[in-house]
Amino acid sequence: MFERELRRLIEDAHNNETLRQAIAEAKNHSDPMKSFCDVCRENGYEIYLGELFSYGQDMNDSKLRATNGGGSFAIDGWDDAFENILDEILG
Repeated sequence: MFERELRRLIEDAHNNETLRQAIAEAKNHSDPMKSFCDVCRENGYEIYLGELFSYGQDMNDSKLRATNGGGSFAIDGWDDAFENILDEILG
């Protein structure tokens, strides 16, 4: 569900300057992830903070499982899922 809502948000934000601007403002908030999720829900996208955290964790966990023998420590420098989402929306 989360990924479907995220795809829908990204596609809509590319065509809706008001939505894109609200997301850009959320990025500069003191709690940007919560603010981002608030903007999403206010605009009809079921994206919640816990799901956003989980999405990023799942991405990194998958990378660890994909290493030969299994990685035991996260690799420094891996991308932040939230930042990637913002980059995709805001360009």
